[in-house]
Amino acid sequence: MTIAQKLQELGITLPPLATPAAAYVPFVRTGNLVFISGHIARRDGKPWVGQLGRDIDTEQGKQAARAIAVDLLGTLQAAVGDLENVRRIVKVMSLVNSTPTFTEQHLVTNGASELLAQVFGDKGAHARSAFGVAQIPMGACVEIEMVVEVAGP
Repeated sequence: MTIAQKLQELGITLPPLATPAAAYVPFVRTGNLVFISGHIARRDGKPWVGQLGRDIDTEQGKQAARAIAVDLLGTLQAAVGDLENVRRIVKVMSLVNSTPTFTEQHLVTNGASELLAQVFGDKGAHARSAFGVAQIPMGACVEIEMVVEVAGP
């Protein structure tokens, strides 16, 4: 099954490349690596605002992380043209806007990691970091960036 077929089976339509909100580019490709800038959680086209452990629970955070993964895949497709060119998801870094006592950042980030595994199979298994932070731009609940290895130039 192709990546496009898997996405269709999952009911996922990839978004177009978003315009950065500040002084950065959405991705940088160097050699066979694509570094995708952090994407914040969005719901209904607006930042998904909130803090884990205060007004958002782990399951909602996981849904937000999954939504970010969809956005990251849209950016990745814009970077490489065809997701079949992905050799491996190398690294995911997740920042979770959370209270000092919230300790389930890793479970929130599973929302993105699990989707990447569904879409790419073994190529979706990746190294990962998940951090709790005091705040994320625009008050978003989660921000995720990704490094991907792709086929030649």
